[in-house]
This record gives sequence, structure tokens and C-alpha cells, in this order.
Amino acid sequence: MRNSRKVAKAALPVSIAAAMVLALPVIVFGHAVVFPKTSTTGTFERYVLRVPNEKTVATTRVEIRFPADVRVTSFEDVPGWQLAVLTDSAKRITGAVWTGTLPPQRFVEFPFSAANPKTETRVSWPAFQTYADGEVVEWTGPEGSKRPASSTVIQAAGAAAAGGTPVVAWIALALALVAMGLALRPRSTTSLPS
Repeated sequence: MRNSRKVAKAALPVSIAAAMVLALPVIVFGHAVVFPKTSTTGTFERYVLRVPNEKTVATTRVEIRFPADVRVTSFEDVPGWQLAVLTDSAKRITGAVWTGTLPPQRFVEFPFSAANPKTETRVSWPAFQTYADGEVVEWTGPEGSKRPASSTVIQAAGAAAAGGTPVVAWIALALALVAMGLALRPRSTTSLPS
């Protein structure tokens, strides 16, 4: 009985740390986000705009504006959604608008292909989400704001491999070490009167 209590007490910090690590991607990526978050200079990439419905009414329209130094070339069809491609006077694709219905507590993904810039940079993907009640949420703010625009780091091929461990992995390691330290710390023992 005593051993099972020790195991349960030791497992609690590990369970909490694991739950925090699993929740982190939801916290970080709870808004309109373009994936991948990093890509390689001068290559074609398949990007995906992921939009969750965070309200109690349906999302009916999603618009994205493409960075000037990224050349969008094509789109995948998304069942239930109509696509309107926005272009400038030179016929360059500058944005896209999808109309459809996204119920509450759901998300939708809009894939597209693009040629990356040939130099290292960070590109921003401003997006606009319209709800059935007429509210328009602008995902256009700076990083760290309440409604940030998603961004992608474009880096040289070698830099992607040498970029090191992702931040989420470092956080997971730190939480695991804290949990292990709590589980293995010496317990104070008090003797009960006989």
C-alpha cells in the first residue's frame, strides 16, 4: 500500500508535465495559422492555412493575403468551400478567399503551393475570418499580440538542419527534468508515537 502511494505521488508531477507539453501546441496554434512554420529558400512548398472556429456561430468566409516575396502557384480543392483567387494587374496571385460553412468547435485547412523567396526572410500571412453574425476577426497583428498574423521563417537548406531543437522540445525537456526532480527528492520522515 505504501509503495503504491509513493508511485502515485511520483507519477503526479510527470503527469502534470506531460499534460502541459501536450496542451502547448493547442495554446500556441489556437488561431489562424499557416504551416509549415519554417521552410527552405528557393523551393516550392505545400502550405496549409488552418483556421479553427473559436465562436458559437459558424465561420462563413476566410481570406488570406500572400507576402509579396512568395509566389503562390496553385490551390487544392476543399470540399464544401468555394475559392476566389485574388490577383493584381500583372496577374500575380495576391490573396485568396474561401466561402463555406465551418461550424463551432471545428477547424478547416486550406492547402496551397508556393515558390519561396531565394533569400532568407520571415514572411507574414495576414488572414481575415468572417462569422455568420457579421464579425470579422483580423489575424494581422504582430507576434505575441492577441490576434497575430501567422509567419513562416524561410531559411537556407543547411540552416534548417542546424537550427537546433524546436522550442517545444526544450520546454518538454525542462518540464520532464522538473518532474523527475520532484519525484526523486528525499521525503522527510516523521516517526509516529507508539
